Amino acid sequence: METLNLVESFSEFKDSKAIDRPTLMRILVDIFKHILTKKFEHADNFDVIVNTTTGDLEIWRNRIIVEDDNIENPNTEIGYTEAIKIEPDFEVGEQVLESFSIDEFDRRDIQSILQMLKSKVLEYEKNNVFMKYKDRIGDIVTAEVSQVWKKELLVLDDEDFELVLPRSEMIPTDFYKKGDSLRAVVDKVDFKNGNPLIILSRTSPTFLERLFELEVPEIYDGLITIKKIVRMPGERAKVAVESYDDRIDPVGACVGMKGSRIHGIVRELRNENIDVINFSNNISVFISRSLSPAKISGIKINDEEKAVEVYLKPDQISLAIGKGGQNIKLASKLTDHEIEVFREVDTEYDDDVDLMDFSDEIEEWIIKEFKKIGLDTAKSILAIPRDELAERADLEKETIEEVIKILQAEFE
Repeated sequence: METLNLVESFSEFKDSKAIDRPTLMRILVDIFKHILTKKFEHADNFDVIVNTTTGDLEIWRNRIIVEDDNIENPNTEIGYTEAIKIEPDFEVGEQVLESFSIDEFDRRDIQSILQMLKSKVLEYEKNNVFMKYKDRIGDIVTAEVSQVWKKELLVLDDEDFELVLPRSEMIPTDFYKKGDSLRAVVDKVDFKNGNPLIILSRTSPTFLERLFELEVPEIYDGLITIKKIVRMPGERAKVAVESYDDRIDPVGACVGMKGSRIHGIVRELRNENIDVINFSNNISVFISRSLSPAKISGIKINDEEKAVEVYLKPDQISLAIGKGGQNIKLASKLTDHEIEVFREVDTEYDDDVDLMDFSDEIEEWIIKEFKKIGLDTAKSILAIPRDELAERADLEKETIEEVIKILQAEFE
C-alpha cells in the first residue's frame, strides 16, 4: 500500500496559523478529487482518505470485474485475469477495491496539486481573516507595528494577520516605529482587490468608549451607560454618562479616586482632555452641563431649529467657548443643538466699549483673535488675568500687554 504524507510534503502549510489541520486535510481531498476527475473524466469510483493525525493520504479505486475482452473503460472496469491476481476467489460482476498508486500521477499532476493547494490555502486564509474581524467591528485590538509608511501603518495582530492604521485615524501626536505595540479599535472590515482590508482607528469615539469599559467596571457591568461621546482627537472630548442606580455617581465612578481611572485613558489618548458629564433628558440642564466649566446665567432654546442662545457673565464667555472654540463646538455636537454665546447685560458693563471701536489703535487681526474666544468688549478683556488671556488667545504676551494698555487708557 503506497501512502503519501502530504502534510510533510507541503510543510509550509502544516504549521500555518491561518488554517487548521482538519481543514487542510479537507482541502487536500477536494484537490485530489479534482485532479482525478480531470485525469479520468469522473472520479465517483475513487475514495480519497486523509489521516488527520498523521497526514497520510490514501486513494482507493472501485472497479467492476468483466471478461478480459469486454473492458470498455479501464478506469471503472478491470479484467478477470487481473482481478484474480488480487484475490483468486473473485468472479465476473464483483467489485474490486484496490489502492491507487501515487506513481499514477505524472509531474504535471503533482505541480497542479501544489498550485491548487497554495491557491486554496491563500483563499481560506483571506476568508478566515475577514470572518474573524467582520464580527469584531468596535472591539479593541492590540497589534505590533510591522511597517511605517507615509499614509498608514501596517500592523500585525497576535496571529500575524495584517491590519491597517491610516494616518487619518491616528491621534495627531501619535508616533510609532517598527516593533512598537499599539491599541486601536476595529473600524471597518472590507475586501479590496480580493484581499481582506481591516481598518483600525484611534480617533473614533468608539475607541474612547471601549477604553472606559476597560477602566470602569460599572460601565462594563451595565450599571452606568455611556449615552454619547464627541471628540477632537488628542485635544478634548466630552462623554455623557447616566447611572441606573441612584446610589452610583456616574461621573465620580468614571473619574475614579483622585482621577485614578481616567488617567490611564488620558495617557492612552495622548493627554486628551476628557470632560465626563451627567446626562439629562432636560435639554436645558444638559446644555448647561455640556458647557462646563463655564456657568451660564440664562438660556433660550428654539426646539424647531435646534438652536440655543446661552447668556453668560463676561468672565464666563471664554470658558464656555474654550481654546480655539473647542468647548462650544463639542457641546453643540454632544447636545445636538447649535449653541450661540451672548454676554449677559450687567450694570457693571453699561459703560463698556465695543472692541471694534479701537480698530484705529488695535490691528483687526488681533481683534478677531479676541473675538474667537468670546471677548468682544474692552471690559470683557480687562476682567481676565493676563496669564489666562495668553493661554486662551493665540497671541504673544507683548501683544496682550499692549492691548491692555490701550483699553485701560480708555477708562482712565
